[in-house]
Amino acid sequence: MLRFVLRRVGISLLVMLGASALLFWLVTVSGDALADLRESNAENRQTLMNSRIRTMGLDEPWWSRYLSWLGGVARCFTLDCRLGVTRNGVDVQQLMGNAAVTTLRLVVLATLLAIVVGVAVGILTALRQYSGFDYTVTFLAFLFFSLPVFWAAVLLKEFGAIRFNDWLADPLISPLVTVLLAVVLAFVLQSIVGGGPRRRLTTGGIAFVWIAVSLVVFEETGTFRDPSFGVVPLAIAGAGAAVLTTTLVTGLGHRRVLYAALTTVALVVVGSLALGGVVDDPGHAVVLVGLYALAVVTALVVGWAWGGSSRRQAMAVSAVTATLVCLLVLMSKVAEYWGSYLVLQPRPISTIGASTPGFAGTFWEDFIDKGTQLVLPTILLMLISVASYSRYTRSSMLEVLEQDYVRTARSKGLSERTVVTRHAFRNALIPITTIVAFDFAGLIGGAVITEQVFGWKGMGELFQTGLNQTDPIPVMAFFLVTGSAAILMNLLADIAYASLDPRIRR
Repeated sequence: MLRFVLRRVGISLLVMLGASALLFWLVTVSGDALADLRESNAENRQTLMNSRIRTMGLDEPWWSRYLSWLGGVARCFTLDCRLGVTRNGVDVQQLMGNAAVTTLRLVVLATLLAIVVGVAVGILTALRQYSGFDYTVTFLAFLFFSLPVFWAAVLLKEFGAIRFNDWLADPLISPLVTVLLAVVLAFVLQSIVGGGPRRRLTTGGIAFVWIAVSLVVFEETGTFRDPSFGVVPLAIAGAGAAVLTTTLVTGLGHRRVLYAALTTVALVVVGSLALGGVVDDPGHAVVLVGLYALAVVTALVVGWAWGGSSRRQAMAVSAVTATLVCLLVLMSKVAEYWGSYLVLQPRPISTIGASTPGFAGTFWEDFIDKGTQLVLPTILLMLISVASYSRYTRSSMLEVLEQDYVRTARSKGLSERTVVTRHAFRNALIPITTIVAFDFAGLIGGAVITEQVFGWKGMGELFQTGLNQTDPIPVMAFFLVTGSAAILMNLLADIAYASLDPRIRR
C-alpha cells in the first residue's frame, strides 16, 4: 500500500510539473503585461515600464522565469517558500494565504453538505426505483446540473436574500402559503417513506398536520426571529439522533450499542451545560474544535466500555452520535443569539462579500454573520455537486443491489436495513470516492465564477486578476492550491479504497 501511494504521489508531481510549465507559458503569451503603461500619457511612463520589467522579469525568457518560480516552490520542502511577487510588488504568498482560507471555507462546507445530501438522496432513489420520488429527483438533478452558475446566483440573490430579508422583517405566513408548504413537504415525506397506499396516506396526513401546526405556532410565538430552545429539546433531539444512528448501523436489537449512544448524548449535553461559560464565549474557533475532539474521545471511551462483543460498532455509533449532538449544540447557540444578531444586522442574508465590514458583536454574533455570508454561495455550489452525487450513488447502488452476494444476504433472511447498510452501501461507495476526490478540486476551480458573482475575495479573484494583468505569478499560486488539493484528495481516495475494499491493500 505504501509503495502504491508513493508511486501515485510521484506520478501526480510529474503531472503537476508538466501542467505548471504549460500554464505558465500560456499566461505569458496570452497578452502584453505592459499594455496599460504603453497607453498611458504619464510623464514617467518609461520609468514605470522599466520598474515593472524588473519586477516581473520581462527581460528574461519565459522558461527562465518559470525555473525561478519553480525554485521558489521547491524551497517549500524546507519551509521557506518563495512564490514571487505580483506585478505591483505584493508578496503573492500572503495574498494566497488569505484567498485560500476564504475559498476553502466555502468549498469544504459545500463539499461536505453535497456528499451527505447527494449520497442520501441517491440511496433513497435507488431503493425507490421508478417511483414518483425517483422521477422527481432525477428531473431536479438534471435541472440543477444544467443551470448556468451566474443565472442561478442571480435567482438566489433575488429570492434567497432580498425577498427573504424583506419577509424576515415581519415574518407573516398567509393561510394559503401555510397549506401549500404543508402539502408539498408532506408529499415529499410520504414519497421518501414509501409503502402501500394506506401507509403513504397516513404518513402524508400526519406530516401535513404537523408542518401546518408548526408554521402557525412559529409565527404566533415569533420563533422565526427568536428561535432559541432549551436543554430539554436538545436532549430529546440528541436521543433521536442516537436511536437513528443505532438503527442504521446495527439495529435496535443491539442494546449495548444503543446504551452507548444514549450515554454519549447524556454526557455531551451535560458537558455543554457544565462548560456553559466556555461555550458562550469560546473566544476562538479553535476552542470549539477542541471541545468537539473531547466529545469524540469521550464517545469512543463510552463505546469501548459499553460495547462488549459489539465494541467496534458501539464506538463507531457513539462517535457519530457525539458529532450529531455537537452539531445540535452548535445550532442551539446560533438560535440563542439569532435575535440579538438581527438587532445588529436586520438584513442577515448578504448578496456580496464574505463578511460584514466593521461588524462588531459577540463571538456567536460574529459566527452567525460569517455563516450567513456562506449561505448563498454554498447553496449554489452544493446544488451542482448534489446532482452529480445523487446520480452516481443511485447508479452504483442499483448495480450493487443486483449482485449475487446481496441476493444471498436476502435469502439468508437478513433484514433490508442490514442488506443495504452492511452489504450494499459500502461497496457502492467505491465509485463515489473517486467522484468526490475530483469534485473537490473541481469546486475550487468552479468557485471562480461563484466568488465573482458574490464578491468574495478568494482564489477566484487571485486567478482572474493574474489572468487579466498577464501576470503568471498569481495564476500559478491558484494552480498550486488546486493542484495540491487534487493530489491530497486522490491520496485520501486511495486510502478510502483500501478501507472500503480490503482486497485493494494487496
